[in-house]
Order: sequence, then C-alpha cells, then structure tokens
Amino acid sequence: MATAATSVESGRPGPEKAAAWQRELAGSAPEAVLAWAAQTFGDRVVFGSSLGAEDQVLVHMIATVKLQIPVFTLDTGRLFAESYDLMAQTEERYGIRLQVFCPDAAEVEALVAEHGPNLFRKSVALRRLCCEVRKIHPLRRALAGKAAWICGLRADQSMTRSSLQVVEWDAANGLFKISPLAGWTDAAVWSFVRTHQVPCNPLHERGYPSIGCACCTRAVAPGEDVRAGRWSWETPEKKECGLHAHAAASAARSACVSG
Repeated sequence: MATAATSVESGRPGPEKAAAWQRELAGSAPEAVLAWAAQTFGDRVVFGSSLGAEDQVLVHMIATVKLQIPVFTLDTGRLFAESYDLMAQTEERYGIRLQVFCPDAAEVEALVAEHGPNLFRKSVALRRLCCEVRKIHPLRRALAGKAAWICGLRADQSMTRSSLQVVEWDAANGLFKISPLAGWTDAAVWSFVRTHQVPCNPLHERGYPSIGCACCTRAVAPGEDVRAGRWSWETPEKKECGLHAHAAASAARSACVSG
C-alpha cells in the first residue's frame, strides 16, 4: 500500500489521481478504505461528522481499530438538543474528543441583523447564505492544511449524490474527499448499527433519517425520500447546503439536462 509521500506528492493531485484511487479501492470494505486513508494521508486527513447514522458507523470503525484520524463536527448554533447529547455520548463511548467548529459570532450577528433570524425561509439564495456562514466558513477552518477529508455520504441518499465515488477530488476545498460508505444501503447502515450497538441520534427513530439544523429539518412520512425533511420547502435538486460541492454540481447538471 502506498505511503503519504508516494501517493499524495507524486502525480497531479486532482481528478486524475482520484480516478486512479477509485480503481484501486473498487469493492473495498469501508474499514479498508479508512485504513488506506490513514496510511496514505497521515496527519493530513480528518473525518467530518454530521452526527448522522452513517457518520456514527464510521466513528465506530475508526475508534475500534484506533486509527489516527481526528473527528470534527460543525456546530451551527441551531442543532437539535439530541445532537448535542449524541456528541457527549459518542465521546464517552469511544474515548475520543470531537473537534467542534462553530461559526464566527460577528458573521452570525451581521447576518441576522441584515436578514432576520429566519432568513433561510425567504429564498434559496438566503438559505444558502445562512449555510455558508454557519457551515461553509467553519468547514474551511476545519480543513485548513489538510490533504483529504472523510465523509459519511452514500450514493443512494438523494438525487444530488447518485454519482458519488469512494474517492473524489473536492475542487471547492482543494483536497480529496473520501466516502467509505458510498456503496452502502440504508439497510446495511442500520444492520451495522444494531450489530455493534452504535450510539445514534434518537430522532432517527422518530422519522428523521437526515438531521441538520432544527429549524431546517422535519420528520418524513413513510415512503418519502430520505432527504425530504431537509429544507422541505425547496425542490429536491436544491437540497444541498454547499458542504458537498460535487453533489450540488451534479444537481445543477441534472437540472440543465432535464430542463
């Protein structure tokens, strides 16, 4: 297996390298992908957890074999109380300390002063501005100096993620994005959770398959898309906050083709 020096520094870091790694990792189990990431990127890889079930599965995998991969999460200031409880429960269960990144207070104050506390309901543009201040800017701080970040994304989560690959070049952030669970189904995630008794947000059992800010998330009805509860007043192809630029770009391309 390649080392950080040979894998990251040789060749062009970008789409071509990501494509080569996609071929190398095809069919690999998530645990193997995580081990590969730790060896390939060393201390320049981090795991960005949104505290969803998929992310909790990855935390379990990382902690169980003691991979040296730091875990961070974004606290937007508008999370559910259950999400904060899960942070504490996760730290206690796995003996780790989550790195928590919050939005800049001055930015939030200026945003609310100009547009009001619930600007996200006024337009897609303002909702994305809110996400930018509360999520994107803290994410940039979390990823500063890193070569790769790990996410709990799955290809079947929504139309905006259908082309997801295990390794991609994240052009928006200038580093590689690794999704070990890209090929997993929802059933596979929950089977793992039950088998290993992975701590998860109790809101999942109350009809919340995807959990974000409390003000922008609702429960979904049986048969609805798993992302239907996120920004439920918007159309499906717009339902990304900007953290995952590839997904947003895929949605834009789909909209152009269909419309």
